Amino acid sequence: MKVLVVGGGIAGLTTALCCIQQGLSVQVFEQASELTEVGAGLQLSPNGSRILYKLGLKEQLEKVAFKPRSLDMRLGRSGKKIFSISMKNAEAKYHAPYLHIHRADLINVLKQAITTISSDVIHLNHTVVNANSNADGAELTFLNGNKAHGDVIIGADGIHSKIKEIFSPSLPPKFTGNVAWRALIPTIKLPTNLIPPSATVWTGNKRHAVTYYVSQGRFVNFVGVVEEENWTKESWNETGDCEELRSIFSNFHPTIQTLIGSIEACFKTALFDREPLSSWSNDRSVIIGDAAHPMLPFMAQGAVMAIEDASVLAALLSNQSSTLEKPFSQFESIRKPRTSRVQAAASSNMALFHHGTHFSQLLNYGPMWLAARLAPSFVNSRQDWLYLHDAENPN
Repeated sequence: MKVLVVGGGIAGLTTALCCIQQGLSVQVFEQASELTEVGAGLQLSPNGSRILYKLGLKEQLEKVAFKPRSLDMRLGRSGKKIFSISMKNAEAKYHAPYLHIHRADLINVLKQAITTISSDVIHLNHTVVNANSNADGAELTFLNGNKAHGDVIIGADGIHSKIKEIFSPSLPPKFTGNVAWRALIPTIKLPTNLIPPSATVWTGNKRHAVTYYVSQGRFVNFVGVVEEENWTKESWNETGDCEELRSIFSNFHPTIQTLIGSIEACFKTALFDREPLSSWSNDRSVIIGDAAHPMLPFMAQGAVMAIEDASVLAALLSNQSSTLEKPFSQFESIRKPRTSRVQAAASSNMALFHHGTHFSQLLNYGPMWLAARLAPSFVNSRQDWLYLHDAENPN
């Protein structure tokens, strides 16, 4: 089987590597002139790192990633800790570690793994303008005039997927009223030990911040989310005004103010929610990752869900029968309940982090604070459904 993958991001490259290791022929087509990411970090939870380790990437990942001590929630103004989930025993419990990693580092690890096997898999400067299929196979047509022929097309081309729009035009997205700011800050520019070695959510009134280390601790990744109705540009490459960002978090803990004060460049994007698609596949085309189930960032699972998708789909395609109907339908039946649950949890967390008054904090965070002290094992197990999940054997 020859697989044509559209998109050279985390979803597309993971899919390609999974397909190669399943013995499938694969080609990746990326519209950009190089595989890179504008400064952005991500949290790679055990359900994702476990798959990447299985692909043989353990050593490469641990050279560029950062292992957090814990997952914490703090009040943004006082810095008071609401709860802390220790990652000390996570690797033993979940059979893989929790990692913080720069997106560019992860893409480079995946790219190197693929090119080590074959230098003729990834094709840059290939923008899809059309995709067709019939009983004989599938065809991609590109803006540069080239064409590619194969047995199946996998659209791993993100939230504005061309492959998705070809066979399943989606409804207009709904603006959440939230805007996300992000920046990377060199640790060397910060006071020693300013940021705890944890993934920390700092809650606040109609806003929150997230901090964690990437690139083996050389950078701190900052994400700030604020409720705002007037900014609706959905682009991770849109630059923001650092002075505006400092003003937004001016009443947060001195740790956050010091961190933001060191930011020299930041990016700003509106956050949109989208209705679930009725179908992820059509004939010989299927979509995965953000193309199929885009989700808000409040569970830190967008990239990990794409990694799970890639693993499941490659395994199903390697066992496909004479038609693609069965593996595609199996893929959707396996993945839709899982991704829908994560999408719902992410949407729920959007409001959880934005309690500002003393009463709402006491009402919403008080039980969490109490549970963390009286029943820490219960608090630590609340993410088991997420992290223990075996994507290839969900039952």
